[in-house]
Amino acid sequence: PRARTAPGPGQQVPGGESRARPASAEPPARDTRAPFRFDYERFRRSLRHPVRGERRGEDPETRARRMKIKEMMKFAWDNYRQYALGKNELRPLSRNGHIGNMFGGLRGATVIDALDTLYVMELEEEFQEAKQWVEKSFDLNVNGEASLFEVNIRYIGGLLATYYLTGEEVFKSKALELGEKLLPAFNTPTGIPRGVINLGSGMSWSWGWASAGSSILAEFGTLHLEFLHLSELSGNPVSVSLSQVMNIRRVLSRVEKPQGLYPNFLSPVTGGWVQHHVSIGGLGDSFYEYLIKSWLMSDKKDSEAKKMYDDALEAIEKHLVKKSAGGLTYIAEWRGGILDHKMGHLACFSGGMIALGAQHGPEDRRQRHMELAAEITSTCHESYTRSDTKLGPEAFRFDAGSEATATRLSERYYILRPEVVESYMYLWRLTHDPKYRHWGWDVVQALEKHCRVESGFSGIRDVYTTTPTHDNMQQSFFLAETLKYLYLLFCEDDVLSLEDWVFNTEAHPLPINHTDFKA
Repeated sequence: PRARTAPGPGQQVPGGESRARPASAEPPARDTRAPFRFDYERFRRSLRHPVRGERRGEDPETRARRMKIKEMMKFAWDNYRQYALGKNELRPLSRNGHIGNMFGGLRGATVIDALDTLYVMELEEEFQEAKQWVEKSFDLNVNGEASLFEVNIRYIGGLLATYYLTGEEVFKSKALELGEKLLPAFNTPTGIPRGVINLGSGMSWSWGWASAGSSILAEFGTLHLEFLHLSELSGNPVSVSLSQVMNIRRVLSRVEKPQGLYPNFLSPVTGGWVQHHVSIGGLGDSFYEYLIKSWLMSDKKDSEAKKMYDDALEAIEKHLVKKSAGGLTYIAEWRGGILDHKMGHLACFSGGMIALGAQHGPEDRRQRHMELAAEITSTCHESYTRSDTKLGPEAFRFDAGSEATATRLSERYYILRPEVVESYMYLWRLTHDPKYRHWGWDVVQALEKHCRVESGFSGIRDVYTTTPTHDNMQQSFFLAETLKYLYLLFCEDDVLSLEDWVFNTEAHPLPINHTDFKA
């Protein structure tokens, strides 16, 4: 899932206008110890399963479906490479590239997002093409306004994952170098980073559309996994990256939570909430995801993260989980105590998250949370089946007799988002109920029918018409997430096993820290 205000079809999220010069900060002390080396071979030996699984006997239908998804990935990549290599996304109808304004002058978002998917799918030639672009053309010396969140989850996440999968040093060194460029965003009175940073000058500011210069919960709350790994690979246990994300935890544990809930906007100056809007969809989503995943990634040692997750989920269950007249369970949004009975597509990741978190707790709570996860995932499935294209809208509502459908024209689009199939993948792995594979295959067929065009895949502007208009954008997350989760849905459980890997919010697999890997 991705924590952002929903862009219109064919767009990235707009940047902001307000500027705020960061407070000065002391440069970190120079480390004079012997150079650290991460022991990659020891790390690989610690994995409990081969990265791509052992390929034991499987039924021919499952294999054929997985091969179809692999073909879709190859098609998406080949068209990007032919028409847009080095740009951030492919525009498949006009057969050209799109750069956008989210990545601060960085290029190749689709390359970095696609690397680990290409590797796991054994698209060897295509992986080498992507790796060669990173080695020869990926320039980090840029001077532009970047979303801290997007650069972290797509670029840092993609580079870290590909390093851990392959051991190729170029991915590690690029990740560490880029991570350094993000640190000035944390130079605020509270240490809560601002949302936008100039990767050249280090100046940072808040999004122009964010309430009163605030930082966004899902943006500053979705750094922990990647920054812990940056710290691990740099070999500095008291590294700046680690202290920055631990400080975010401290600020959040101190601040009072209304009804136990976390609002979406926090002031990086005062450390207080700016307004009381709570959402498990855009602006809030991946903050909760990273709490449970931080605990899992720590090999279940980060008890603070687990407690924050458990407490937050309890408040969500108490105040936001509702059942419609037609019996559909959904998570409403909360605006200063008043409920808005809608769910965004982005919020549909929560079925998978709740199922993942349910594995670790008392049996009665485990059962309750698995039922809740299945119900939410079923509601999101309904948002797909109730559309003419069998793809889900950007947001759907539960009011005025309408259930799990978009009632506003501005919410009827589908931009190749992954959250629903992400939950199918988790629920399949944790229950092996065959309906999740059936539902996933329905999505594959709908994508082929309505989103596949001559030169790639495109989002559509209205899921409620069978002759949809395409938005001319093949989002990088389609290759990073949507196709990866669909592929994994039709793999054995040992492919990127949940015993070894935690997926960041862009579906980039990061390893669970089973042991220490200093060489």
